[in-house]
Amino acid sequence: MILTGKEIKKKLGTDINIKPYDENLLNPNSYNLRLHDELMVYTSMPLDMKKPNPTEKIIIPEKGYTLEPGKLYLGRTLEYTETFNLVPMLEGRSSIGRLGMYVHVTAGFGDVGFKGFWTLEISVIHPLVIYPNVQICQIFYHTVEGEITEYKSGKYQANSGIQPSLLYKDFESK
Repeated sequence: MILTGKEIKKKLGTDINIKPYDENLLNPNSYNLRLHDELMVYTSMPLDMKKPNPTEKIIIPEKGYTLEPGKLYLGRTLEYTETFNLVPMLEGRSSIGRLGMYVHVTAGFGDVGFKGFWTLEISVIHPLVIYPNVQICQIFYHTVEGEITEYKSGKYQANSGIQPSLLYKDFESK
């Protein structure tokens, strides 16, 4: 089951935390999250799954920044979220998709207990000017059946900003 907007609002401060929270971003069954003014790009190709890959940050100016096709941009939400006893999920807004922008390549699924900013894997099919603070995606919540085990991974939990892939850590533990 997916929570309604009214149920999301009821669970604020208990099972759901969204900071900053703005009542105007609440929808009938989701909450809109905004794009922070930072992006991150990988700077050396090819990328290697077994190693940390170098990155650089880009600040999106108020006048906008043009994203180019064929390039992966990592962004993050302006909002920090915490979710308990529910499964958070992220989807791009239809208005964003209609401009040819993908908000997440594969990582729209959150885990029970996730705390942090959402890193967005952004790509576009043609050049697109973007702006900071735009409502870029929506978070929605599923109820859970069965015994809950909260997310405790050290890779992305309680992050403080954009997270590049930390897949290389999986290889270190083998």
